Order: sequence, then C-alpha cells, then structure tokens
Amino acid sequence: MELFIKNIKNIKNIKNILQRAGLLAERDELVCRPFGGDGSDRRFFRCRAGQRSLIVILPSPTLNQAVAEARASFFIGRHLYDRGVAVPRPYAYDEESAGVIFEDIGTVLLYDEVSRPAAKSAVIKKYYAQALSVLAAFQIRGREKFNLDFCWDTQRYDHGLMLERECHYFSREFCRGYMAVSSPAGLEDDFSQLVRRVGRLPADYLLHRDFQSRNLMIHRDGIKIIDFQGSRLGPLAYDLASLLNDPYINLAQSWRRELLSEYMRELTKYTAVNESEFMDSYYHIALLRNLQVLGAYSFLSRVRGKLFFKRFIAPAFSDLQILLRGELKGAYPHLQRFVTGDLLQAFSGG
Repeated sequence: MELFIKNIKNIKNIKNILQRAGLLAERDELVCRPFGGDGSDRRFFRCRAGQRSLIVILPSPTLNQAVAEARASFFIGRHLYDRGVAVPRPYAYDEESAGVIFEDIGTVLLYDEVSRPAAKSAVIKKYYAQALSVLAAFQIRGREKFNLDFCWDTQRYDHGLMLERECHYFSREFCRGYMAVSSPAGLEDDFSQLVRRVGRLPADYLLHRDFQSRNLMIHRDGIKIIDFQGSRLGPLAYDLASLLNDPYINLAQSWRRELLSEYMRELTKYTAVNESEFMDSYYHIALLRNLQVLGAYSFLSRVRGKLFFKRFIAPAFSDLQILLRGELKGAYPHLQRFVTGDLLQAFSGG
C-alpha cells in the first residue's frame, strides 16, 4: 500500500515536471511505469506522454548531493549529445524537482544481448566494435569544450579518488567486509606505488568511470551510452579497462587482447597515442578498476542487499588473480601475496 501511494505521488510529480517542460499537454494521457537502476537508488520511470515515450529520472532520496548529480546527468548529457556522442537525447532538467527527462531508447542492454546463450560471436564482436567506437568519441570528442563545472562529484580522477575510493574501498568492503580478512602490512606501500604510477599518466580525457555492458544500450542496432553523470577528466585506459574486464560478461582473454588492439586503431581516428606507453599503463589502470569493482560489488550485495551483484564477485576476483600472476607479476608484491594467499584461501572456503 505504501509503495502504491509513493508511486501515485511520483506520477503526479512527473506530470507536473513534463507539463513545465512543455512535453505534456493538458489533454494528453500519461502512463508511467517504474523500473530499477542497478546500483543507484534514483527513481526511474518509463512514461508514455501523449505520443512520446520518455524516461524520467527522479533524484536519489538518500544522496546528499542528489540535486547536483541530477544536474550533472542533464548538462553532461546535453553536452555529449551536442558533440555528436552516442547518448540518449536529453529533453529537460526540472529545477523544482531535480527531475531529468531523456529520450526513451528501449530496454536492451549490451549485457542482455551478449549474455544470451544463443548469442553468436560475430554479433557480439560487432557490438563490441561499436562500443569501442563510441568510447573513443566519448573520450576525445566529448572532452572538447567540456565544462568542469558540470561535474558533481570530483572534476578529475586524481590521487585521492584512486586511493580512497578504489584501493581503500577494496580493503574495507571486499577484504574486511565481505571476506573478513585483514589487510597485511605493506599493502599500503603497494597502493601508494600504484597510485603514484597511474597519477603520472596523461589524464585530460573525458572519463565515464563505469563504462561497462550494463551502461551501454542497443538502440536501432547501435550502441548508446547511459549513466554518464559521474563523468570527469582522467586517463584513456580506465574506461577501456572497465569494458574489457567487465565481470558481468567475463570476456575470454583472447577477445580482450583483440579488442584492445582494435581500440588502439579506433583511437587513431581522433588523436595520436604512443601505443607502447599506453600498453605499459593499461594493466596498472585495469588493476585500479578491478579493486573498485570488488569493493563496489561487495558493498552493494552485503550492505545494500542488492544480491544481483554477488554472483559477479567471483569473476572479478579471478581477474584480479590473473592480473597479478600475469602482466603485473612482481609489480605489487604485497598485494600479489595477499590475493594469491590469504584471500584466495578464504575465497576457496579455507
């Protein structure tokens, strides 16, 4: 009953929002259906307003900076759309409610398409090639005339973010919270080295920070990007690492290498990049992304009760082991011993 009343209030609110935006006439019928976001508690509605189908997003009821996040969603979206980047058309931002209105681009996520048992490899590769193309445009074309005042969280992917919200997030939420294993002495030294190394890289590109298969949608047989409200400036390799090391899909290592090479070719359409320097940095950035993912999935499943995320912790942990035993072997010895020793033993059930 309480949920029903909340939805009635939301729909009345949405009607006012759409009317203020000039997207709903008094005589038009309005039908709205709520749907869930993954890790976000923003409220999402698919609305039929007259003859137009729209997505209306109401701000998070718990986030302190919910209004700033909503503004970022609209203004970053409008900037990207105007730059020709493949995002849904943003229609309006409502100052009174902090509601945001976007074009409805359907319901098919890249995740949905490629995780189907019957999905053909040629189709999967086609969509990943498109994802790489829209990523390069997002990073380079989206950076042009990007206003840092759009950013609601931080303006840059900096040392503090890497250390606290990726490295320490991993230690706190995955190691201690999810695995109940204390971090060893020396781990902070490895984290500091990792952050210093990545912090020296060029970082003046537009960064999505969650560029993965559930934030990419298939619309009219093409890829479009969603959930870009956390965009800021950062290094090129981060979003690529998010896509290729995505635990939702768990691509074969051979495919990851193939797509990595394809991305480098795509990038040359926009900018010159030293490929050897890029490749030298890629796996270190992939490590940071992996730490963030393990922290996030642990927090969302254990603290927020979003059990959907729990089944993706194992492939993310497997990726972490592969990184530390492979391309990064010996680079972060304390982390490597911890992951392949105490953490692996705990993960395997003692």
